[in-house]
Amino acid sequence: MVYTGRFAPSPTGPLHFGSLLAAVASYLDARAHHGRWLLRIEDLDPPREVEGATDNIVRTLEQFGLHWDGEVIRQSDRHAIYNDILSQLTNNGAAYRCSCSRQQIHKRSNSSLYDRYCRRHPPTAKARCAIRIRCDRDYPFDDLIQGYQQFSDQTEDFVIFRRDRCFAYQLAVTIDDAAQQISHIVRGSDLLESTPKQIHLQQQLGYRQPLYAHIPVATNKQGQKLSKQTLAPALDERQALQLIIHTLDFLGQKPVAELTDGTIEECLSWASAHWDIAAIPKQTGIILEES
Repeated sequence: MVYTGRFAPSPTGPLHFGSLLAAVASYLDARAHHGRWLLRIEDLDPPREVEGATDNIVRTLEQFGLHWDGEVIRQSDRHAIYNDILSQLTNNGAAYRCSCSRQQIHKRSNSSLYDRYCRRHPPTAKARCAIRIRCDRDYPFDDLIQGYQQFSDQTEDFVIFRRDRCFAYQLAVTIDDAAQQISHIVRGSDLLESTPKQIHLQQQLGYRQPLYAHIPVATNKQGQKLSKQTLAPALDERQALQLIIHTLDFLGQKPVAELTDGTIEECLSWASAHWDIAAIPKQTGIILEES
C-alpha cells in the first residue's frame, strides 16, 4: 500500500510551534517515503471553534511550504458516516448508552476511569446519554519513536458519542484514518494514550491498523504542553524559514547552517532527503528554549 500520512488540526485557533512540530514531522516522513500527505480539519466541537481558524490554518501551511495532496477533508461534513457506524456498533452490542456524569463516576470509584456502571444498570430510555464502547483489554503497540507502549491501567469503556450530542474524537479519527487509507500516523506524544482506544475501534470495525510514531511535544518550563490553552503564540509567517529550521533542530535532524541562506522550499527538500526518524528524541516532552 502507498504510504499515506496526514496532519489533522482542530480549528480552535491559529497554529503555534507545537502544531508546526506535528505538521513538519508528518510531512517529512511522508515525503521521505515518497508518499502522500493529507490535510484533515477536525472540526467536531463547534463550541471550541474559532471563526476563521480553518482558513488561517490553510494559509499558514501554505506560507510554510507544507503543501498537501488532494482535497481538504472536514469532519463536519462526515456526520452521516459517523452516525451509520455508531448505529452499527450499538446495534451489534459493541457499544451501549451511558448516563453517568464525570462527578458520579469519580464519586463511585474515586477515579476518572469509568467503572462500567451502565453496563450493569442500563439507563432509562429518556435519560440524556453518551455512548460508550465495550473495551475489556489493553492494546499494546510498538511506536516507531517511543518504542513498546502499554496502558493496561487505563483500560475502560470509553465514550464514542458525547452527552452533548457531538461525536467523540476517538470514533471520528478512527473512521477517517481508515477512509483515507492512512498508513502512518506521526503526531504528538500527548496522543499516545489515545492510540490503544483507536486500535480497539479498528479491530471492532475491521480496519487495518496504521503504524504510529509519536514525537515529543514542546512544553513550557512548567512542563505544560504548548497549546492554545497555555497561550502559545501564533506562528509568525514572516519567520517561516527560521521556524522550520528550529523545528528540524527540535526533532533531532541536525539542520546544516547553509539552510539559513536558502528558501523554505530548499530547506524542506534538504530535510526530506535527510529525514531520520530514528534521530527524534525518545521523549514525550521537551522544554522549548527560546530560539
